Amino acid sequence: MERDEIFEKVKANVATLFEIPEEKITREAELQKDLDLDSIDAVDLIVKVQEFTGCKFKPEDFKSVHTLGDVIDRIYDLTHAKEH
Repeated sequence: MERDEIFEKVKANVATLFEIPEEKITREAELQKDLDLDSIDAVDLIVKVQEFTGCKFKPEDFKSVHTLGDVIDRIYDLTHAKEH
């Protein structure tokens, strides 16, 4: 799965799960400041990401993410690391 595809899936899930307008959901959006997501919301999002990627992630895999773009890059890196 490529970054654009991951972004579209994450964007759709964020919009649905947290009732955030899609125009606010950009790669540059900060999770806490712009999207108002807390740590519990992040866990909910990780569960959804696991469903569409088929990969298991640990919450600590996402400790250093601040923007949605960081999340996309982390998912990409983790899913591609498992392929090799």
